Amino acid sequence: MGGYTFRVPLYALLGETALTAPDDTVLELHAKADLDEPDAMVSGHPSASWRLVSPARQTAPVVFASPHSGRDYPAEFVAASRLSKTQLRRSEDAFVDEVFAGAPEHGAPLLCARFPRAYIDANREAFELDPAMFAGPLPDYVNTSSPRIAAGLGTIARIVTDGEDIYREPLSFEDAEQRIEGFYNPYHAALKGLMEETKERFGGCLLVDCHSMPSSAGMNGSKSGRAPSDIVLGDCFATACAPDITAIAQQALEGSGLTVTRNKPYAGGFTTRHYGRPRNGFHVLQVEVNRGLYMDEQRIERGKGLPGLQQKIGRLIETLAAIDPETLGVR
Repeated sequence: MGGYTFRVPLYALLGETALTAPDDTVLELHAKADLDEPDAMVSGHPSASWRLVSPARQTAPVVFASPHSGRDYPAEFVAASRLSKTQLRRSEDAFVDEVFAGAPEHGAPLLCARFPRAYIDANREAFELDPAMFAGPLPDYVNTSSPRIAAGLGTIARIVTDGEDIYREPLSFEDAEQRIEGFYNPYHAALKGLMEETKERFGGCLLVDCHSMPSSAGMNGSKSGRAPSDIVLGDCFATACAPDITAIAQQALEGSGLTVTRNKPYAGGFTTRHYGRPRNGFHVLQVEVNRGLYMDEQRIERGKGLPGLQQKIGRLIETLAAIDPETLGVR
C-alpha cells in the first residue's frame, strides 16, 4: 500500500475490538473445517483488495467507504465469464470513488475496494452463497437462503444487475473461499480498523457507505408523477444511524438542489446493518446516488454532470465532517 499513511492495526485483524468482524461465528467454523487508476483493468491478480486515500491528519469523526467502485478485474474471472467486460461493469457503482473524492480534503479517510462487485460483493455476509452456482455441496455454515441469493446477488453474484448470468460453468467452493479470504476479509478488516480508530480518537464514528443506483431505481423512491430521486439515504429506518444525523445529510443535499428520499427503495445493505450501532457510538448512513446525474450507464463512461455533482457532494462531505463528535457518542 505504498504511500498510504494508514495501517490496519493488529487488534483489528485479530477481532479484539467492540466491533465484530462480519459473521465471526461463520468465519470461525470455516477456519476449522488510487483515483488515477485506469477505468477498468484486467490483471493476473489485483495487487491489494483495497486502497485508502487519507488526509494528512484525520480531523473529522467520519469515514467514507466505496465497496462497489472497484474495477480491477482478475483475468481468470473475465475468462470464466460469458459476458463482455462492459457487461460485467454494469454491476459496478462506477466512479463513485470519484464522486466522493473530496473526503480527504475535509479531514476524512476514503476507503475503496479494488475488486469488482461482480467478482465478490463486500456488502453481503461473508458466506451468502447460491448452491446452484457450485459444482459440489456447500458446508453447513454457508447461508444458502436469503432474498439476495434468490435475486442472484449473493456474496458471489450469479447475475449482473441487468439480469444476465455471469458464468459459463459451475464454480468450486475453493474458489469462493479464495475470494473471501483474499478480498472480502481484508476489506472488512481495513474498514473495521478505520471505524475503531475513529471512535477511539473522537468518541464516536459515522461511516458513510457510498453507492450508486440505476437512474430507473430512483423512481421507486419518488411519489407518483414526480421525477426520480437524485439521492436515497438509507439508515435502516433510523436503527443504524441517529435520525438527526440523517436529517443533517438530507438538508445539506437538498440545499444543493438535489432531491432526496429516505430508505426507499434502499434502506441499507449488510454494511449498514452490521456496523450501525448508534448506542455504541457507531453510526452508518448509506448514500445511493442516481447514476443518471454523472455517467453514461450503458457505456460506463463519465458524464458531463460529474464535476457539478462532485461539488454538491463536496458540500455534503463538508457538512458531515463538521458534525460535533458528541453527537456520535455512546447513547
